[in-house]
Parts: sequence; C-alpha cells; structure tokens
Amino acid sequence: MTTSPANATHQADPDGPQANASPQVGGGPQAGTRSRADAEPQAATAEPKGPGDLPLAPRVTAVLLAYGPEPWLADAVRAVSASAGLDLEVIVVDNGCTGDGVQVIAGWPGVRVLRPAMNTGYAGGCRLGAAEATGDHLVFVNSDAIVEPDALARLVAVAGENGVGAATASIRLADRPDLINSAGNPVHFTGLSWAGGHGQPASRYPDRRATAALSGCCFAIRRELWRRLDGFAVEYFAYHEDTELSLRLWQAGLRVEYVPDAVVRHRYEFSRNDLKTYLLERNRLITLLTAYESRTLVVLGPALLATEAAILAGAVAGGWAGPKLRGWRWLWRHRGWLLARRRRLQAERRVPDGVVARMMTARIDPGNVAAPAGVGLFNAAAQTYWRLARRLLRTE
Repeated sequence: MTTSPANATHQADPDGPQANASPQVGGGPQAGTRSRADAEPQAATAEPKGPGDLPLAPRVTAVLLAYGPEPWLADAVRAVSASAGLDLEVIVVDNGCTGDGVQVIAGWPGVRVLRPAMNTGYAGGCRLGAAEATGDHLVFVNSDAIVEPDALARLVAVAGENGVGAATASIRLADRPDLINSAGNPVHFTGLSWAGGHGQPASRYPDRRATAALSGCCFAIRRELWRRLDGFAVEYFAYHEDTELSLRLWQAGLRVEYVPDAVVRHRYEFSRNDLKTYLLERNRLITLLTAYESRTLVVLGPALLATEAAILAGAVAGGWAGPKLRGWRWLWRHRGWLLARRRRLQAERRVPDGVVARMMTARIDPGNVAAPAGVGLFNAAAQTYWRLARRLLRTE
C-alpha cells in the first residue's frame, strides 16, 4: 500500500545489474534544540535580481519519465512547458516508450530527451534526469499528470524556503478534479504508506501543512539538496522511494510540505501485478532496515515481525507468496548493500526517530485500496503498541 507514481510499473527485472547510478517535526521550532541542518544555509534569503531590480524567474528543471504506451505524455509535457513564472527546462527520460509520445515531444523548445540503454526504473530515471539538470530546483512530474499553469511555481517557492526539504502538490483525480488523489501521504510505523485523502473532497484540504511523505506524482526539491542526499537509490527501481526520501528529509531536520494551491490532475489507476507487489514489499523492508535507528528496530521488532507474519499469511491466501518470498531473498543476497546504505542514512540524520515519529501513524485507512480483512483488529493492536513504543524511542 505504498503510493508511488502510477506509471512506474516497469517490466525489467530489478534483481539484475543496476545502472550507476531543527525545525520541530510537524511545525515550528522545538524549544531548546537546534539541528545542524538549521545552522546550514537551506535556501536563498533574497530573490536574485535582474536588470532593473526585477526578480529573476527561478531556474527549474522538470523531469518526466516515459515507459510503455504513454498516451498522455505529450499533454503532460505541454502542460509543464506552459508553467508560468519559471525559467524552465524539461527533461524526458525514455525508459522504453512504446507509443509515439517521445517522438511527438522530441524537438519541442526547451525539451530534452534522454535515452538510457536500459529501463532504469522510476528511481534510476529520476536520478538520470536530475544528473543532467541545470536548474536550481528540480520538479518531478508523472507522465500521466497535468499541472496547472501556476502549480510548479508554487511548489518551487515553498521548496525554496528555509527549513523545507520538499514540497508536494495537491494531486487531484483527473476525471474528478474536485476530489483528492493525494494530499500528502501518511506513513505507518510498519513502513506502509498510501495516497493520503484519496477520494475525499479537495475542500477538506485547503491549508498548507506538513505531511509525513510526499507523492512521487509531483514534487519539488532544491537540486543542491537532492545532490547532497544523492536522491533516490537506484536499487529501489520503483515504488516507496518517495517514502524513503521523505523520511530522510525529516531525519535531516527538514519538513515535507503539502501545497494545496499547487494543483495537478492525475490519471490515476491502482493496479497490482507480481512485479509491483514484489517491489512494494521489498522496498518497504529496505526502508525500515536502513532508515530506522537501531533502538527503533529493537522497540518495534515484535510489531514488525507480527506484521510480516500477517502479510505472509495474506500473501499465501491471496496467491502472491512468491513475490513476497522473493523480496526476502533479495534482502539476504544484498545484505552488504543494506548495511552500507544503513550506515549512510544513519550518518546523515540530525533528528532522532522519537521526533520523526510524531509525523507517523498507527492506523491503516487507505482510500485507494480495499482494507484487508481484520484491519480493525490490527489497527486497535497497532495503536496500543505504538502509544507505548513511542515513549521508548530516542528523542534527543
């Protein structure tokens, strides 16, 4: 139940060789604490000026990926290119487009097409596009999403503020733009994540606010920060990389902000197949094993193991035990990489898990998928466990 770009269902085998590739959590300053991130310059404090002291438009690189038929790619690129108030370049990474979308947009002014030798997945494609970017800000947009003319400028403005790590858009359902697809994504302490507010009226989400996780459908981040964090890990291939990046931002003392007036219409369709199920479950566990502090893993260990047992039972009953077990095998075979990844993420953190935990939830209530059987009992047990466990997490 992790929300990631709907068009990131890639068919290449992600087991194969991969391409090279403190504000208080939830709001204002926490009394008596100051993270290293607070002491470092996070964004320009004054707008750059051009001739006649007129503010220069922010330099932005928008990255889109193309894979499969891509019937909406040209519309998505056209909408991005029409964004107001930006000095914009558009990079499209062709991960294996089988329709004519890439041919249509190739040669459009301000649009560059990159053609890697293999399908790099969502994570690798974003890395490739970001590596070629020249803008001071990066915006990632799904190829089946239509941005409003001022959406990207609003995202970039928020992402450039001090203390903000990334800004996520108000993602609406394309056929019902008055309804939310994602208003920022919740993160359960077991690593599960889903499209926040899905199917609810957008009028319920009128205010800018901090959110646990951004949606990979459309978000903005400073290029300097992306490079400092090294963006998405190519090993994720697709799914859950947006959740991992969000947790890393919070752990760095930076907020993830939902921007309600940055409206994006998304042709969203939730689907499952063996590859997607494998990636969702494997990548959730990668995030838990690398992003959580050791103390957190010990405290949450019983609940995490119980969740694994419940998910495996559901996988056996649902006929997808193979993808679930395949994910465990990948984790064991790549334990060296997991340890190295864990060392990196723990070294870069500035905020302990007990503080980040204030942004997380113990209740599973996705609006974009049917809740599994027994979720009510699971929620009751998880909420009790979480209430007690949070007291044992490190807070300073």
